[in-house]
Parts: sequence; structure tokens; C-alpha cells
Amino acid sequence: MRRTNSAYQKTLHSIVKREIILTGDGSATISIPELNECYHSRHGAIREAYHVFIERGLHLFPDDVSILEIGFGTGLNAFITFLESEKYQRKITYTGVEAYPVSAEEVSHLNYVDQLEAGQFASVFEQLHLREWDSELQLSEKFKIRKLRQKFEDLQFEQHFDLIYFDAFGFAVQPELWSAEIFTSMYRALKPEGILVTYAARSIIKRNMQLAGFVVEKMDGPPGKREMMRGLKNNTSNL
Repeated sequence: MRRTNSAYQKTLHSIVKREIILTGDGSATISIPELNECYHSRHGAIREAYHVFIERGLHLFPDDVSILEIGFGTGLNAFITFLESEKYQRKITYTGVEAYPVSAEEVSHLNYVDQLEAGQFASVFEQLHLREWDSELQLSEKFKIRKLRQKFEDLQFEQHFDLIYFDAFGFAVQPELWSAEIFTSMYRALKPEGILVTYAARSIIKRNMQLAGFVVEKMDGPPGKREMMRGLKNNTSNL
């Protein structure tokens, strides 16, 4: 989920128009018109998830992997990661962080199960959202998830994860979540040689990642976006 600044947080406690829209690949996302922001790329929510987080992140790890998702949102990244676990029979431990969960009504209009042709796992997608927060859920023999209803700024993990999906709302609407301080927290949360992947590619974000200790590379972005970034934990840092 991509979240916004204080203006966005204010809307979470007031009546604001939120819409379910279809993206370029036919998959749904949530749009907040007054903020001109969506939870996923308008060019394709599923395509973006696979390109950024699966192909440039998860597929780099041949064995068991522990993942932190910054922005659980609609559960799309978590659900696709579960499907990858089933496909390759890999053990995945997943932690999704979200301060402002989407509503059950919104979840009911998300078409990911159909678009991913994953009808046999429809109940899994439901459980991702219906299960209470701050508890663990064993979705299969290979996939375990914990959802934390918490602000990103409050996370305190030390060398706990192999991979981070950094999927916050864009820098233009909430720059504080792309700060060197946030990336320092992410860096500390990763195990040695851990990796962070994000759809973002701004130079200022790259600099902040580097200040935190990451070795950063830019690479081709998903449809509609020229570039994205991946950060490797640089173990020569003192952080």
C-alpha cells in the first residue's frame, strides 16, 4: 500500500471518496481521487507486483526466505508471494505492516483471485484480510504470515529479514517515509546480504538509501515506469 502525508491520514478519519478502479492489466486497485493517488500502478497492479517485488526480489532467493512488507494495503503482494510459495514449495515467513487497513467492503471488490486464476486459494485471500492483526497465521505448510497494525516509523527489528518489499505511497505525497531515517531502520531490519526492493526511482530516495548504508542499483521499471530501485545491505557499514 502506498500511503500519504498528514493530509491523507486526516482523510482516514473523515468521509472521503475512495474508488475501486481497474488498472491496465485488468486487476483492481483503490484510488483516492482527491489526493490523485492509487494503491498500485494504474498501468497494472499485478504486473507491477510481479515485476518489482517477485522478479527483482523474491526470485533472488533460492531457499527459505523471511519477508517484511512495508505497506500491506490490499494484500496483493502477500497473496502473490503465497502463490509463489505454493508453486515452488518454498518456506516463506511474511510480515506485513499497515497502520490503516482497507475495509472489508473494499476487499470484497478486489478481483485478484480471478485475475490470478487462483480460485482454489480464494479462502486464503480472505484470510489474509479477515484474520485479526498482530497475530500469526499459518496459511499452508510453507507459508506463515504476521500482520502488524503499526506505523512504519515505529518498527524496531534487528537483522530479522532477508527481503523487504518497500511499497509506501509515493515521495510526492509522503516524503517522510522515504527519509534516511526510515531506510536506516530498514537496513537494520535486514540480515547480512539482505535486499530491499521498491518501485521508486527518485534520486533523493537513492541518496537516502545510500546514506543508510545500502548499495543501490537502478533497473528497468514495471510498465508505465522507466526505472525502479533495489538496495543491497552493505556489510562494511557500521550501522
